[in-house]
Amino acid sequence: MSDSMLPVLIAVPAVVLACQAGGRAIRLIGQPPVIGEILAGILLGPSLLGWLAPDLQHHLLPAAALPVTSALGTLGLLSFLFLIGLELDLHSLRTARRAVIAVSLGSLLVPLALGAALATAMYPHLGPPGTGRLAFTLFIAVALSITAFPVLARILADRGLETTRLGTFVMACAAVGDALAWCLLTAVIALSTSGTVLSAAATLALTLALTAVLTLIRPAMRALLERAGRTSDDLVLVLLFAGLCLSAYATDRIGVHPAFGAFLCGAVTPRGLAAVERSAARIRAVVLPLLLPLYFVDTGLHTDLSHLPTGGWLWGAAILGVAVLGKWGGAAGAARLTGSDWRWSAAVGTLMNCRGLTELVVLGIGREVGVITEDLFTLLVVMAVLTTAATAPALKSITRGDPRMAPAPPAAPSSSQHREVTG
Repeated sequence: MSDSMLPVLIAVPAVVLACQAGGRAIRLIGQPPVIGEILAGILLGPSLLGWLAPDLQHHLLPAAALPVTSALGTLGLLSFLFLIGLELDLHSLRTARRAVIAVSLGSLLVPLALGAALATAMYPHLGPPGTGRLAFTLFIAVALSITAFPVLARILADRGLETTRLGTFVMACAAVGDALAWCLLTAVIALSTSGTVLSAAATLALTLALTAVLTLIRPAMRALLERAGRTSDDLVLVLLFAGLCLSAYATDRIGVHPAFGAFLCGAVTPRGLAAVERSAARIRAVVLPLLLPLYFVDTGLHTDLSHLPTGGWLWGAAILGVAVLGKWGGAAGAARLTGSDWRWSAAVGTLMNCRGLTELVVLGIGREVGVITEDLFTLLVVMAVLTTAATAPALKSITRGDPRMAPAPPAAPSSSQHREVTG
């Protein structure tokens, strides 16, 4: 075996075992496992292990292994975003359409406005050299507007609320809000990487053209997947994985981050096919426990809490305050304006304030394209972890004793299995 592979054989098990341990430990205190997995990734970086035992960190995560683990983590990230797109169901808009649209827009527009104001103040202090004020401001605004659709689903499932009126309503709001936020993020990244408004417009036009093409060939995709499903589930799995990789490659060549292509592929993949559902479950079974932790560690290696200046923590407090005020206030206020009482509205705002791994993906994209600095990346990661960790206990406090937000009664046994959602 090549000596270059030996460091990888140490790094990969160290990462996946640490993230598994973190996920299991954090679940004991009522948190979704992804919080523990993210924390494990951060603690393996310079924030703790690299600070306390740098020699041990270099042994577990040697420099020679990092390009391989980073590539594997990227594959995990792309597969995860494909699954997010596949889970995205905008048909929920048919129920309580007016309220869903109002809350979705409120939870997007208010944090956008407050985030833009904060970014304007931060730019002279935390803006990276060479990045324009407009791109920086728009990215911060969008980053503070994200809701973690998959983590939200997991929190609702853990509390037995996924099929209740509150659960279905918030999931519909999160789906619409995240779809809009990803569209805005595509525009922001196009602007920051293209350099000029004209180039960004051309990039967006090509992205829209790719979206239109994938949507138009959806019937052919369904026919192909149905035919493959009658032959072998393995063939369906290969087709889905090849499709998400090629879509990611296409958006990268256009000038947009590959993550958008993987997400887009999942969003246009035909629903309702048993072979697709089984193949998606197989992708999930490998990606979530084995590949995605490698992305957490890549995030952790760029998150350094030990070297933040005192002024940085003050900006971090401002980021956290604006994030909570904008997301919670926008969603809760919109729910109140559509006729809900304050307790229901507060529960909706609390759930919409959950950010999770989706926020880390967005921040990682911003760091890769250079629109935020390493210090600002660290502060935004802390905000994402804190707002996600606060969701479950805050929801428990708000919903206690309210029959409208009580867990749904157990369903009758059926042959279908519940799919675990994480991340």
